Order: sequence, then C-alpha cells, then structure tokens
Amino acid sequence: MAKTPVTRIPVTDISVNRQPSASIAVVGSPNSGKSTLFNRLTGLRQRIGNYPGVTVEKHIGTLKTDDQTIELVDLPGTHGLSAHSYEEQIAIDVIFGRMEGTQPPDAILAVVDATNLYQGLYLVQQLLDLERPVVVALTMSDAAETAGVTIDVGALEARLGGTKVCRVVATTGQGIAELRDALVELPGQGAVAPTPAWPELTEAARDLADGAGVPLSVAEIERLIIDGNTGANEHVLECLGPDGPAKVDKYREELFGYDPPLAREARVRYAWVRDVLQEVQQSAPPFYSWRTRLGAFLNRPIPGTIGLFLVMAVVFQAVFAWATPIMDMIDDVTVSLGIAVTAQLGDGALASLVADGVIAGVGSVVIFLPQILILFVFIILLEDSGYLARAAYLMDRAMRSVGLSGQSIIPMISSFACAVPGIMATRVIPNRRDRIATILAAPFMTCSARLPVYALLIAAFVPQRDVGFLNLQGLVLFGLYMFGITGGILTALLIRKTALRGPKQPFALMLPEFRRPNIRTVAIQLLGRARVFLYRAGTVIFAVAVVVWALAYFPRADDIDPLMTENEAAATQLEQSWLGRAGKFVEPAFEPLGWDWRVSSAVIAGFPAREVVVAVLGTVYAVGDDADEATLSERLRSATWPDGRPIFTLPMVIGLLIFYACCLQCAATLAVIRRETNTWRWPVFAWAYMTTIGYVGALLAFQLL
Repeated sequence: MAKTPVTRIPVTDISVNRQPSASIAVVGSPNSGKSTLFNRLTGLRQRIGNYPGVTVEKHIGTLKTDDQTIELVDLPGTHGLSAHSYEEQIAIDVIFGRMEGTQPPDAILAVVDATNLYQGLYLVQQLLDLERPVVVALTMSDAAETAGVTIDVGALEARLGGTKVCRVVATTGQGIAELRDALVELPGQGAVAPTPAWPELTEAARDLADGAGVPLSVAEIERLIIDGNTGANEHVLECLGPDGPAKVDKYREELFGYDPPLAREARVRYAWVRDVLQEVQQSAPPFYSWRTRLGAFLNRPIPGTIGLFLVMAVVFQAVFAWATPIMDMIDDVTVSLGIAVTAQLGDGALASLVADGVIAGVGSVVIFLPQILILFVFIILLEDSGYLARAAYLMDRAMRSVGLSGQSIIPMISSFACAVPGIMATRVIPNRRDRIATILAAPFMTCSARLPVYALLIAAFVPQRDVGFLNLQGLVLFGLYMFGITGGILTALLIRKTALRGPKQPFALMLPEFRRPNIRTVAIQLLGRARVFLYRAGTVIFAVAVVVWALAYFPRADDIDPLMTENEAAATQLEQSWLGRAGKFVEPAFEPLGWDWRVSSAVIAGFPAREVVVAVLGTVYAVGDDADEATLSERLRSATWPDGRPIFTLPMVIGLLIFYACCLQCAATLAVIRRETNTWRWPVFAWAYMTTIGYVGALLAFQLL
C-alpha cells in the first residue's frame, strides 16, 4: 500500500473539548455484530463510498442529537492492530490516520461480542493504547445470558481504567439509548490510562516516542516494534530519527529474543485477558442450544456439504427463476414507454433517442436490479445467520486447489444467473488476490444472458436426436456450461500463478452460532447495494447503450424503397449506419471465423448486453425484433455469402457458441469490475483476455471442423 505523508494530531489534543462535529471509528472483529450495531445507530443516515485509491468500501453514518452531529465510520473487521489481510490493513491505516484523504478518528467505539469476550478484549487493550477516548459495546448480550455467561460490567470498566462499557442487543435495540448517550459525550472526554497489559513493551514505546521528531502514539510504535519495518511502519521508523532503527532492534531483541513477535505478544496479552475474565465473567455449565447442535452437525464434512449444495440450489433457483417475472415486467414497461414516446413524438431522431437510447438504456440498467436484490437478500441473510462462515469453511480446501478461497463459492455459483451480482458478492472475500481472481473467473460462468443465444443456435443447428438416453441438444448445452466452469477455474489458477502470485493467506475465522437475522439491518444493507449499482455501474451501462443507439441510427439511409416492409427498411438502415459500416469494416478480421458483416454487427451491438444479439440478428436479417424463434432460425439457415455458400454452417455455429461462452460481451460486467477493483486495468485485461480466448476458440472450431 502506498505511503502517504500524514498530518498527525498530537495525542494531547485528543483529550480537550472538541467542536460539536466529531468522528468516531466503529472497530470490532468479524462476526462481532459491528455492522448490525452501526446500522442500528445510524439507520438510513449513512452513505457508501470507497477509500481513496483502494477497493474497500467506506461506510459513513451520522448520529444526530439536538445540538450536534457525530460521524460514525464502520471499519472493516479486524482481530487486532497487526494486519493479516487487505481489509484489516485499511482499518488499521484509518485508525492511525495514515489513509489519504481521511482524518484520524477522534474516538473509538470498540464492538465486542459478549459471547466471546476472550477474543474481544485482546483488541480492546490494543485500542486503549491509542490514547483516545474509547467506549466498549458488548453486543449479543442476550445470547450471552442465554448461554449462562454473566459479565460484571462495573468490574470490567474498572479493569479497563474507567472505560465506559455498554451492554447492547443490536437486533432488538436494547441498550442502544445508553450507548448513544455515551457516544455523544465521548469525543470531549480524555483518554483513559489502564494498567498496560505488557508494561515492558509500553515503556519501550514511550521511550522511543519521547525521542521522535513528530508526535507519535504509543500504539504506533508498539506496532513497529512487533511487526517490524514493513508497510506503513516505514513512516513511523523515519520519524524516530537516525538512531531509531538501532533502538528498535535493541528493544525487539530484549522483548522477543528468539520468539516470533506476534506469538510472544499473543501469550502476554491473552494472559492479561484471562486474568481479567477471572474477575469479571462467570460462566454456567455449558448449555447446548439447538443452534449449537445444528452448527456442530453442519460442521461435519458430509452433512455440511449436502446442506451447502441445498442452500446454493435455493439461492441459484431464486436468482435465476424468481427474478424472471420482475425482469419481464421491467422489460414490458420499457417497451411500452418506448412505444408511447414514439407515438407522441413521431419517428424522428428525438423520438428514437428517447425511446431506443434513453428509455432502453435505463431499462438495460434497471433490469439487472431484481437479480442483484434477490442475491444480496440471501447473502445478507446467510451472513447474519452465521451460515456464510460455515460455507467458506467447508469449501476452502477444494477452492484453494484452484487458487481461490472457500469464500469464492457463493460469488461463483451466483454468476450462473448473472456475473454482475456475482462479482459484487466477492466483497465477502477478505484477501485481495483471491477476490480479484474470483472476479476474473466469474464472467466465465454461463449467465442467463447467454441462454437466448445458446437456445437460438442450438435449436436451429444441433440435430434433435437422442444419444443413449440423453438428448443431443441438452448435451451441447451442458457442455457449454462445463466449458465455462473449466474456463473460470483455469483462469483463476493461471492468474494466481502469474499476475496475482503470492503467499496464500492463512484461513482463520470464528464460526458463530446460528442467530436470527435482523430485518431492519437486512433492509438497510439491501438499499445500500441497490444505490451502489444504480448510481455507479448504471451510469456506465446507460452511456454505452446510448452510444450503440447512435451508431445504429446515424447516418440515415437515403435509398429506402417505399415498397419495402418495415423490417426490410430497418435492415437497410442498419446496413448503412455506422454500426453496419463497423461490421463491414471488421468483417475481414472475423471472416476466418466464418462470420459476415451482419454477424459482426450483431456482436458489436451486443456489447452492452448479450441479450440484444438475437434482436439485432432479427433486424439485420429483416425479420423484426418480435419475430419468433422459428422465423429467425429459418432465416439464419438460409443466409448465404454472395457466392451462395451458407453462412451458418455447423462449424461456424460451434465457433460462435465458443465465442459467446468466452467473450466478455457485457458492459454491466465491465462496469462492475471497474467499480469493485477501483481501476480500469482489470476490466480491460478481462475483456482482452476473454475476447482473445473466444476468438481463438471460434477460429479453431471453424477452421478445423
């Protein structure tokens, strides 16, 4: 991660009274209920963006009172202040004020799972070393009580040096009012000074801080001593002056000897945690609820794998089938609006721009929304219930063999419906390399947009016959699905061995008990996903759709015979348009594949979305957009070159199917890849890579067969 000069706020400045507007970072480990609590505190008063120069989302909400507004920043989950993943590094950089364009938070809201206080206190003691005001929120307090865990909040506050501790249940709102009051008062409070968990480390860090040229917090120098001179710690080392490296090496040798620093730190800090827990926590004999028993059952390989595939089958069916009626309705509304506009404005350029450009462009964006919303409903429900962590655990070994992680399974399967929500679903993958590899593999999955092309070509050119007890056309369709799966797996394996090569991150996660998702939280997260898609990806898709309309509409043909039918006139116009001319211009490049200019034009016009290819073929072959499949199939079978040779031969059709199985011909997918990777490098690479594979595959199929 690039280093950025940072204007640091002196530690002493944090303890004075601040202006009414302040920033509080919401920090906690994964599955601690952090995001649920954030949503409960901020409601719909939140926005989603990206941290400058990175792909990690930035969730900012506001907590309003009568006289002030406090900004809450929901940071990615982290187990401690030593980063083990890309997202954890972002969270730590924001906490220390190293993130470009982001001020360090004025205070910290530490979110701790009350059912797992042992792990949560490890992070809390590190956050207290930041010397900033801290409030601790004990989430899932009801689950802790049900499990027989009793926490003495007063004793815990005393052991944390007077830090305020609030017991809350984010799903029901219990304790939220008390926490809200504590957060309002927090920025004006001074930092507490609890007894250090590792006095020798704290003393060494204070000694180095006293000799630094700029104000540095004790926590920053502690991370430098433990993690070494890596990444953002380089800037901290530079601030210690010329004698800094020698002093750091001296303290590292005294504190760690031959022990691994992180292991040594864990032993010391967890010893402190155990001492605290003996005083503040009492646990009843283990109580195995139905959630515990169900979790233990689904953690077994065979039941867990069967359950996973059943869940994925439901998700796949929902995204693929349940969204279809809504998508059809959106398509019907789009067509009806286009017809109404044409009836009102006539047949001129303005009417065509509004109907075929603006309305059709907006429709091409909105039509993806049902699939995205249905998919994210399931993902949010699975994540909040605790099942998503188990799915990643079960599939990790199999997915790692092809260079991915267990968390890649849901995005990959979801991409069979549409790569757009599948790619957006990669946000659950913490490792950046695994995430990008999954993003590049997802478009190979056979999405629903390819099915109209497959259905048309298979029905028209693959014989209707049985192979044993199987149907040949069905076998071809199955083969195309398997071809896409193989292409995606090989792509992920290749990219992880080359451009994204690097050590595999250790896969560690806490398997929470099953819990009931909160409908309010699900709705807030769902609304945020819809906004992100419509506002960002939608603008690119809409722009491309309007450009394709202009290419097909201009220039206007001047030799249309009045005796021509409407479909023949449309075909003549398309031939003389810039799109038709582009098809003729690139025809020599695609002629080795057996394509004429009409097929080339359809491929170019289908760039915004593959589904329009069938409609464009209907136009160029003068059968109209609303022609039935049989009519278009007959036209394709009878299409010939000028010398009378058929264009759509079986080798050419097989090559065309291979091309569509590989080629990334979807503006929505490219826009989302750009959005999720925060750079045009990966979408351009994906388009060039997949187009090359599709072209070479179609070329070999036509020439060899």
